[in-house]
Amino acid sequence: MAGTTPRAMVAGMDWQSGSPELWAFLESLHRGDILSGTVVAIERFGVFVALDDGPEHPTLPGVGFLGIPELSWRRFDDPTDVVQVGQRVSCEFMGSDAHNAEARLSLKALEPDPLQAFAGRTVVGQEFRGTVEKVVPIGVFVDLGDGILGLVPFREIDGRPAASPAEDFEVGEQIAVVVAEIELPKRRVFLSRPESSQYAGVVLPT
Repeated sequence: MAGTTPRAMVAGMDWQSGSPELWAFLESLHRGDILSGTVVAIERFGVFVALDDGPEHPTLPGVGFLGIPELSWRRFDDPTDVVQVGQRVSCEFMGSDAHNAEARLSLKALEPDPLQAFAGRTVVGQEFRGTVEKVVPIGVFVDLGDGILGLVPFREIDGRPAASPAEDFEVGEQIAVVVAEIELPKRRVFLSRPESSQYAGVVLPT
């Protein structure tokens, strides 16, 4: 991964007078525009993209910027799990960042949302076998596959009662869970164990 880009250096610059071509380009864009370009730098905080139709940025590697949450619907450990330097990408324009004079982009906006697909094929009460991914104080995170992660809770969350499973869990263990509720607006899935009618929920990572 490339070294950290000194983004703080661009703060306070007058882009309109110092980089009129760059400012004019950003003002010409509209939310929802599809922009293509090449990945030019990958940092821990995001990915810089040199846009095909955009000017060069005076201080940053590229005019386009993909924040970590906009890289993929699916979970990943490192941005290089999703893109590589030199890779061609098409992204949706989300808006201009006037502070850094860059085009904020989304890669995942052009991909199907796995939660939407999951909700479309799943009914309340449907049972799945999932893999225990992490055990934390609030409960057990369960990977249901296809990028869907849920939680069997140990304690009350958002006012909903806990499932209170009695058995111990180990990471990598296969367990049975029941889908109790899916909240698309809040991107939450509620799970319970088959032997319990109680459940609680968790916000899925993006």
